Amino acid sequence: MSDVLEQTTFFKDVISGLQTMPKKLSSKYFYDQKGSEIFQRIMKMDAYYLPGCERFILENESKHIAQSITSENIQVIELGAGDGTKTSILLENLLAAGKKIEYYPMDISADILEFNQQRLSRQLPLLKVTPVAGDYHLTLNGLPQVEGTKLILFLGSNIGNFNPTEALAFLKFVKSCMNPGDHFLVAADLKKNPIQVLKAYSDPEGLTKKFNINLLDRINRELEADFDLDAFDHYATYNPLNGLAQSFLVSLKQQKVEIGGTSIPFASGEVIHTEISKKYDSDELRELMKSAGFIPKKMVYDTNRWYTLALGEAASSKGTG
Repeated sequence: MSDVLEQTTFFKDVISGLQTMPKKLSSKYFYDQKGSEIFQRIMKMDAYYLPGCERFILENESKHIAQSITSENIQVIELGAGDGTKTSILLENLLAAGKKIEYYPMDISADILEFNQQRLSRQLPLLKVTPVAGDYHLTLNGLPQVEGTKLILFLGSNIGNFNPTEALAFLKFVKSCMNPGDHFLVAADLKKNPIQVLKAYSDPEGLTKKFNINLLDRINRELEADFDLDAFDHYATYNPLNGLAQSFLVSLKQQKVEIGGTSIPFASGEVIHTEISKKYDSDELRELMKSAGFIPKKMVYDTNRWYTLALGEAASSKGTG
């Protein structure tokens, strides 16, 4: 995809999102260079518990996950792999369990995949790594068929960025790319004390505010817009009944914003929805996996049971609904 086309898609998505009611912007546009740097700082905050929980599980449970997969030959495919730092813990344990594995990290960013491959070649020199750049919705079905089984990874609790309908559709898509007996490992953040959840998305240091406001700054920089960053604030909510944490940008006054020649009006107090992060309970996650055609095999947790990695096996089409 060319830079020009990416810019055009970004522009179209922004204008379309801000002309809907209520206004919205896709969270996938958070991660320009500045946004990624802010998010790295967020992940190191005590309040943002998610990365620590996931790393703890990978360090303490990867060997049990490896033992749950009987096949000796495994094609490990990671959706949204990023730099692969956490995944290397699982890969190392799979190798230690005597598995013969090939790793296919998939990500929209070719640069991050190059970094991923270089780092793993140093850490696990015997591991075959084949990066696949692009949208995994388009590339997942095109991977070569190999002897053994697939293990598809979806880490980082990214399943939470889908609403329940979207999550089921996504899992069904993943299942459609698998054979019976293949495995799917998904990370999910779990319901817990609402105060604990809310701190992660509206932290005392104000980094989550900077992260959200940077999306408007990116639009200014890349799409010839004139957002007054001081005229917007960040607001996060968490509903413990349905497990939905949501983030918004709030217009602090009545105003108009010009974006590449298009005028977007804002009322005072009007919000832009920027992110959803769904929290599950264990039974809810199991039912989601069953509905998508997976047989739940194993769920492992951190010590507080705030977070889980759930392993499912692709069932045959018969009787999966």
